[in-house]
This record gives sequence, structure tokens and C-alpha cells, in this order.
Amino acid sequence: MKKQTWIVTGANRGIGLEFVRRLVERGEDVIATARDPRRADELRATGARVQALDIADPASVAAFAKAVADERVDVLVNNAGQGVNSDSLGSIDFEIVRRLFEVNAMGTLRVTEALLPALRNGERKLIVNVTSRMGSIDDNTSGGAYAYRASKAALNMINKCLANDLGREGFTSIVVHPGWVRTDMGGGGAPLSVETSVEGLLQVVDHLDARANGRFFAFDGEEIPW
Repeated sequence: MKKQTWIVTGANRGIGLEFVRRLVERGEDVIATARDPRRADELRATGARVQALDIADPASVAAFAKAVADERVDVLVNNAGQGVNSDSLGSIDFEIVRRLFEVNAMGTLRVTEALLPALRNGERKLIVNVTSRMGSIDDNTSGGAYAYRASKAALNMINKCLANDLGREGFTSIVVHPGWVRTDMGGGGAPLSVETSVEGLLQVVDHLDARANGRFFAFDGEEIPW
């Protein structure tokens, strides 16, 4: 397979870091982002090109987009996000609601829009948005986690819009559920290792074609209902 250029956001730990490790190992050109690259020792050790990016900060997004404007980016992995909160009716912190929408939905959209010139320069034109099964309306049988569920459902809708708007240009835009993974976000009791999750996600991403545009997949290839 021809060497590709990938951008992976939120890559200083967990799923993002494992994505970068595997992509570098197989010879891809990887641009990896962290809010503070000076504190991302493991990420820098991978050999990826590390750039600063805070997806909730418009100035940071603009600076990053300018830095990569001349790149030919084949794949964008929008991995950066903020994790589950345990809010319930009667105890909702609306500042947290605002923050999760700002990061998980608005931040991802802001980054994608800003990077369109570099993505249009690339050959594969693939956008992978890391979401969660908790953003599926059909799959919600327990309620709760209002801020996280709603922000990820918003991301899913953003992806569908991207798929419709960019599909005519040859883009494929999907959302993926990494599973419940043992990370700082998922906790030590999660059933999946980071390695298993990312291995599965890469299998999904590597075998996509145009028919996948706008769809919602789990790490094991299962298609998740909206």
C-alpha cells in the first residue's frame, strides 16, 4: 500500500497514541497533535511529527491549519474529545454540557473545516470521527450521561452532513466507536485493551470504500444503528 499522510488529533495518550504508534510502525507519515507537545514525551518518542492543537480554541485550530496547509493529507482521524460524565436529571452541570459540546462536536467540526484544503490535496480523502455507541439514539436504553450522549449524537449528525456535502468530491466520512477501552477516560475496569481497539479500528478504516460514506461502525466492524 502506498505511503499515506495521516493527521491524528488528541494523540498524547490512549487511543490516539496507539493509532500513532501503529501508523508510524507501518511506515505512514503521521502528524500527531497534543494540546501541549512539551508534555507529550511518549508521543514524541514515536517519531511522528508532533504539533500543538487545542480543538476547542479557534486560534489554535487556525494556527495548526496554517502549519499543515501545504500538506497532502490522506486521512484525518478526529480522535480528540472529552469523556463521559455521570450527570443525571436534577444534578446537571450546564457548564459541563457546554464544554462537551464545544469539544466533542464544535471542536471536531472546526478542525475538519480548517483542514479541508490539506485534505483536498490528498488522495484518499478520508475523515474518521471517533464517537461512541453512547451517541446512538437507538441504542440508548438507560438514559443519563446527558452531556456526553448529546455531544456525541451531535458529532454523528455533523459526520452525516460532512458525508453528504463532501461525498460528491470523493470524500468518505465515517464515525467509529472504539469500544469501552482501558484508558484514562474508560477506566481500569473496561474490557478492551487499547491495542485491541486500535487494531480493530485500523482494520475497519483500511478496508473502507465509498459505500461506507456517512456510516457508523464499531471497532469490530459491526454497523451501529443511529
